[in-house]
Amino acid sequence: MTEQTSNAKRIPTGSTIGMLGAGQLGRMTAMAAAPLGYELHVFTPKAESPTAQVCSKVTVADWDDKEALADFAKSVDVITYEWENIPVDTLEYLEDFGDVFPSPHILKIAQDRLAEKRFVNDAGVPTAPFAEVETFDELKEAVDDIGTPCVVKSARFGYDGKGQATIETPDDLEEAWRTIGERRAIVEGFVDYVCEMSVIIARSPSGQLAVYDPVLNHHVDHVLDTTEAPSPADAAVCERAVDIARTLGEAFDLVGILAVELFLTRDDDLLVNEVAPRPHNSGHWTIDACHTSQFEQFVRAVCDLPLGSPKRHSDAVMKNLLGPIGDRWLEALEDPEANLHLYGKTEAYPGRKMGHVTRLRPLSDAEYAFLGEHK
Repeated sequence: MTEQTSNAKRIPTGSTIGMLGAGQLGRMTAMAAAPLGYELHVFTPKAESPTAQVCSKVTVADWDDKEALADFAKSVDVITYEWENIPVDTLEYLEDFGDVFPSPHILKIAQDRLAEKRFVNDAGVPTAPFAEVETFDELKEAVDDIGTPCVVKSARFGYDGKGQATIETPDDLEEAWRTIGERRAIVEGFVDYVCEMSVIIARSPSGQLAVYDPVLNHHVDHVLDTTEAPSPADAAVCERAVDIARTLGEAFDLVGILAVELFLTRDDDLLVNEVAPRPHNSGHWTIDACHTSQFEQFVRAVCDLPLGSPKRHSDAVMKNLLGPIGDRWLEALEDPEANLHLYGKTEAYPGRKMGHVTRLRPLSDAEYAFLGEHK
């Protein structure tokens, strides 16, 4: 157990959680924290944000404003984050004032696709074949070695399909190199997969675990469109997915919440695509379908409270509302079986996550041995 874990202390109700980042994940965390008696103080460079609409206090300042960061840290009882592109230096500075969960070392790994893949492999978990490249000549060598089709991605700060390009033939190399900004990158072998899955795991400072059922994810233009819970994959596959999430949670010495994205191949192998040490879009269904949502679980974990039950009381389909949503929000309200969640964003553009709709279904008879694992 690391020093961070052993030094953690229970954060009593009535305390203030400090949140770095102010998007929809922070918004839904603030809404989950309030019934438990916690306030949320958010730190963000943006004057207007989804989280600011529902939290008790907002500090608007740049990530490198040490005076503002110090004042923020002194006003809260524990610090966490809802966005993976926050500078690690910012989190490491805040550690001088108190606990930061999940640990900055986890975020540092998750921010770098190469470090992430190596960490996952070192934990004994498989990924697609990959290679590091820093120059165009190295890109050509890597593609020759891995073969086509393959994908090249900037090593850092990419999400929802940003900073990546598919290489079908050698003729695509120059355009792909320009697309990723001609910088340090990772080349990944193409995975002939059946579907994309994910698992969300929470872990407290004492090592208590709560694992949510694996789900099936559908993407459109590299952005999550729909999540089905539970995944229709067979029980053996789902158990392996949970084992992978548990392995990585333990390897990271996680405190907080971790999403693990996976490819299920046609040979029934599971390969880790990426991890995210924060609440995840593919876990939004838990708000309406589980005894404890991922957001409440996140609060419980970072505050060292007993973790809640992750069991689902219903099956669910979660649909993202992307880009200009027109009257789709009203259509959802007119559907008595739809649960609408809007994020309070005023500007809509293609691919932007404006909200989601969850529809519940009767609980299926899936007999996964790990359902609602909670120990």
